[in-house]
Amino acid sequence: MRIIAGRFRRGTLLTNPGQVNRPVTDRVKEWLFARLEPRLQEGRVADIFAGTGTLGLEALSRGAGRVTFIEKDRPAVELLRQNVAKLKVESETLIWPADVYRCSFKPKNAEGFTPFDVIFFDPPYRLVPEIAAGSPLYRSLQRLADERVSSPQALLLLRAPEHATFELPQEWRLDWTLTMSNMQILHLEKGAVGITPASDGSAENEEFLPDDAADGEGLA
Repeated sequence: MRIIAGRFRRGTLLTNPGQVNRPVTDRVKEWLFARLEPRLQEGRVADIFAGTGTLGLEALSRGAGRVTFIEKDRPAVELLRQNVAKLKVESETLIWPADVYRCSFKPKNAEGFTPFDVIFFDPPYRLVPEIAAGSPLYRSLQRLADERVSSPQALLLLRAPEHATFELPQEWRLDWTLTMSNMQILHLEKGAVGITPASDGSAENEEFLPDDAADGEGLA
């Protein structure tokens, strides 16, 4: 895996094959970050279910000011630490080996890392149908909308299976969806009434990339 643009362009990253790490192709990453880059500049980013950090480190390369990685899988965390050390960005990153179900998303003694401006939220596919009112992941999304956790204009990128049915809390509004191969990326904005994505993954502003644009299962 590599970083495709910015100050660490072409830098290679260690990855953990299997269920923990599910990369997207360079083409999809380029499309996604081209839309996000204006919001990244000097911003505070959270990479949740971070794996080995490919999304957060791409964001840092493209201008983000600080990145918080949240990942509890020990092998993934060790590879993430090695990737951070390789790029020499320890002072710009925080690695938090926390359980997303219970995490407060308010790290202690981490001035400058919160509130988050951009949040990547990439749970394993099998957990996505659990996002429903009152469930642990639903409450996690609600905590991420807390004013002490995320900024007033924060955005959240949620990865899900293409035809998944789940419920978003009212704190997050669906703006647009990118659909590719067997997955979708939902672009959510804070502070408006939420919606329940349709069972076919459709949205008012939906864009598609052809199947050959993505051969991975998810974002990170």
